[in-house]
Amino acid sequence: MPERFHVATFGCRTNQADSAALGQDFLDAGYEESAEAGGADVIVVNSCTVTHRSDQQVRQLVRRFRRENPKARLVVTGCYAQREPEALARIPGVDAVVGNTHKGGLVSLSGRLEARPAGIGELAAIYRDDFSKVRSIELGVSTQLGGRTRPFVKIQDGCDAKCSYCIIPAVRGPSRSVPPQQVLERVRELVAEGFQEVVLTGIHIGTYGMHLQPRFPLDRLLREMLEIRGLAQVRVSSIEPMQLSRRVIALAADSGGRIAPHFHICLQSGCDRTLRRMLRPYDTARFAAIVEEIRELLPEAGIGSDVIAGFPGETEDDHRESLEFVRRMPFTYLHVFPYSDRSGTAASGMAEKVDPAEIRRRARQFRRLSERKNRAFRRSFVGRQLPVLTLDQLDEGKRVAISGNYLKVKVDSRIVPNRILKVKIGGEDGEYLCVARPSRP
Repeated sequence: MPERFHVATFGCRTNQADSAALGQDFLDAGYEESAEAGGADVIVVNSCTVTHRSDQQVRQLVRRFRRENPKARLVVTGCYAQREPEALARIPGVDAVVGNTHKGGLVSLSGRLEARPAGIGELAAIYRDDFSKVRSIELGVSTQLGGRTRPFVKIQDGCDAKCSYCIIPAVRGPSRSVPPQQVLERVRELVAEGFQEVVLTGIHIGTYGMHLQPRFPLDRLLREMLEIRGLAQVRVSSIEPMQLSRRVIALAADSGGRIAPHFHICLQSGCDRTLRRMLRPYDTARFAAIVEEIRELLPEAGIGSDVIAGFPGETEDDHRESLEFVRRMPFTYLHVFPYSDRSGTAASGMAEKVDPAEIRRRARQFRRLSERKNRAFRRSFVGRQLPVLTLDQLDEGKRVAISGNYLKVKVDSRIVPNRILKVKIGGEDGEYLCVARPSRP
């Protein structure tokens, strides 16, 4: 009888795509997938380490899995495994810690681990190295995200930036890109399987193709994707402002909606003093010019951003300046992160740490601002037509759909997933929009 595996994933969409690739490796090796960790012979936890909270959640889940399934081989991989393998190895019941540098050999390794007799074995083997020998990247595709109708295609990994708060370059390595031929071929396969939309993801996706020989920039990849017959829409995930080229914005504007009018641009702070301390390569004036260009060419685009609250040395005046800048920007939503100290980063050694309670207060102010902006954006579409893609997801008996500009809409549950349709918006339902009822004759 084939052995069974279970993969649990924390963190970003890139990590989700990595987990999908791992799952396919297990399937190719003859394993069967288990929906629950309790029924698996091999359990893999693909970890995140962006914040202290994510580290804690990983440790809690690892301990719970071990209690639920004492005989399984339990492996922890991902960014936390790359950053602090010894800490994970000390958790009783972990069989192996596999960093991102060795993730490609995880399936082979798990086959060599012996089944665990209950209560036996407390030491974990560690498989991790630096990134000096890592030059390639595996294409990762997750069809489990996006309501199972919007596969996430990982086209890039790693980061060459040196932002003072960020641990990701240390745990993901240098920027690397999947060759364009592989990306395009996989997208063609997904279209042939019936998918309407694909989402391109990576750690620093704006640097796509910069290290390939010859170079193959993101706008060229997008242009060639538009030549794929049957691909209704391609969406670009989070991108750094200095890598969002005018060519990409113009291409989206000219694509007739086939490049989703949705840009998630990482700001981090609306205060120039804080941006300099973060070692971000732009100021607020440059960022505002990029956003204004998007709004000019794509007036109905969804524009999201990331903001960090309570960076070391951030004064109350700095915070108010950042809050006011965000208030002026035509953002349609925010991802707000309370600053989390990461050992090994430049910010970790900075003095004048902000009090945790103050960090939480500042984060709440940004979240309230985000809610107001998103509500205003949603309401601007009431009474209008909006093209949406139906997802494999229900909420209170309604089918969930998503628009190109990243608005969630509830439609009739009888409508099948993975269908593009144009609906008239009748009003709001919490964080969703809802379809107008047809008028009676």
